[in-house]
Amino acid sequence: MEDKTLRKLFLGFIHIHILHHASEHPVYGQWMLEELQEHGYSMSAGTLYPILHAMENDGLLHKENKNVNGKIRKYYTTTDKGAGILQEARAKAYELFKEIK
Repeated sequence: MEDKTLRKLFLGFIHIHILHHASEHPVYGQWMLEELQEHGYSMSAGTLYPILHAMENDGLLHKENKNVNGKIRKYYTTTDKGAGILQEARAKAYELFKEIK
């Protein structure tokens, strides 16, 4: 039960993390997996890629295909809508962390 609850909570953190990095520079799946792992999130590509696709479908990320060494790599950047969501999430997270620390 606890694992399922933590996964739900962390999923929101992962979305915010993706929006944050995609607002700084274009990101691609493997880089994002490694970045998340550095912060203690253990997930597979089979979990991350559907998240990226859903965020793109929701209008939070923009995808651009680039040819890298003969292979197509999908780069994601935060859209204006995604930037607005990120800004709101930062404000809410700041308020929450002030309260619970």
